[in-house]
Amino acid sequence: MVDHRQVYRQGADLYQQLISREDYQGNLLPAIQQIIHPEGLDVIDLGSGTGRLACMLAPFARSVFAFDLFPHMLYVAESRLKEQGLDNWLTAASDHRRIPLDTDSVDLVISSWSICYLVVWEGESWKSSLQDGLLEMKRLLRPGGIVIIIETLGTGVEEPQPPAKLQDYFQYLDERGFDRTWIRTDYRFSNQEEARTLVEGFFGPEMLSAVRLAENPILPECTGVWWIGQGRL
Repeated sequence: MVDHRQVYRQGADLYQQLISREDYQGNLLPAIQQIIHPEGLDVIDLGSGTGRLACMLAPFARSVFAFDLFPHMLYVAESRLKEQGLDNWLTAASDHRRIPLDTDSVDLVISSWSICYLVVWEGESWKSSLQDGLLEMKRLLRPGGIVIIIETLGTGVEEPQPPAKLQDYFQYLDERGFDRTWIRTDYRFSNQEEARTLVEGFFGPEMLSAVRLAENPILPECTGVWWIGQGRL
């Protein structure tokens, strides 16, 4: 089994290569825009990693604050944001439950493939950990603000098959009143060697059998999108 903590500590370049191949259909940004238009908003990207969402939203937003537990990931995010030629962003290393910003700071708190680690890395105390994270999001939001959480609903599958370790988490979000939908964010690789290297490096060799071998190999990915307003959180 791949140690994702180790990937995030030391494998940011490999990780960025992988996520740059995800969502080749371009479904993620339209899914966000159907919930809230990011134009002119102050945004927090929690678990920003190498800046997938920060780079996507910065051209629209008034400001983007990109936080991640792992500075190694943020170094890549900073480089990518600088390449965009924008100056409306800030990065900082931080735990999801302790964000160094004032109360009522932003209009949108968004997190992709990251809040799940408050669950899977906390063992039996996952619910308390998740509640702390949600309370911090509520503190940061201005009245009328929105939280959007994006998570995997299954890698290597064409219809949602949530990982067993995340099912209680997803049920908890439903019970808290989050709305939800799902999209496909498939990976498309330039060749079979690239697919093998990147898929095995992050998902492990067992996922290689799910890659559709073709001129541009594809790994299916189902992605869930949950959202809730500050007043209901």
